[in-house]
Amino acid sequence: MRVLIDGEYYEVVIVRKKIKHIYMRVKEDLKIYVSVNRFVGDEYVKSLIKENMSSIKDMIDRQKRRNVKKSKFYYLGKEYRVILCNAFSKPSICDDVIYVKKEEDLDKFLRSEAKKFLPTRVVSCYEKMNNDSIPFPRVNVRKMVRKWGYCNKRDKLVTLNSELIKYSVDDIDYVVVHELCHFLHFDHSKAFWESVKFYKPDYKVNKKHLREE
Repeated sequence: MRVLIDGEYYEVVIVRKKIKHIYMRVKEDLKIYVSVNRFVGDEYVKSLIKENMSSIKDMIDRQKRRNVKKSKFYYLGKEYRVILCNAFSKPSICDDVIYVKKEEDLDKFLRSEAKKFLPTRVVSCYEKMNNDSIPFPRVNVRKMVRKWGYCNKRDKLVTLNSELIKYSVDDIDYVVVHELCHFLHFDHSKAFWESVKFYKPDYKVNKKHLREE
């Protein structure tokens, strides 16, 4: 069954089950799913859709907005359009497009790139800072909820949030400098921020990008 809504056809999927009430929703595939009692006929479902057309339009609009937001893909500060394509066995970037076989591959790609790329920025920043008081740290990359990075002074370990791979190299370097400066000042004192500014004069711009408090 299909219905015409604002010039577009939408497929209606009728799910019959042992229930008393009727439920309607629009999923990611933009199909209208109607759950009804197994004795409800197609014509009655059509009339229900007609009666609830305004609500259905709202559900379609909300789902379209979710789909657009979900399809955005960021890698090293650049936004890419996502195109599903069976011709690629692994994610492939060309200009402003990333081709993937299935969307789940995007997260795998980002995790893999983060583990390879982020440690190289630690090496680069460490060499540029050229401060003998800062030990060369071990680097751990993992997904974190509340922090972009963490410095374990005792173990000489810097942990970086894998989500940083979505941001620009400049933003990543700020987080690295921030954590390396904690080897000099293990707090967020005025002296700490002066050290950060010395090595990263425009760090406030990076803080804004990262929405850091």
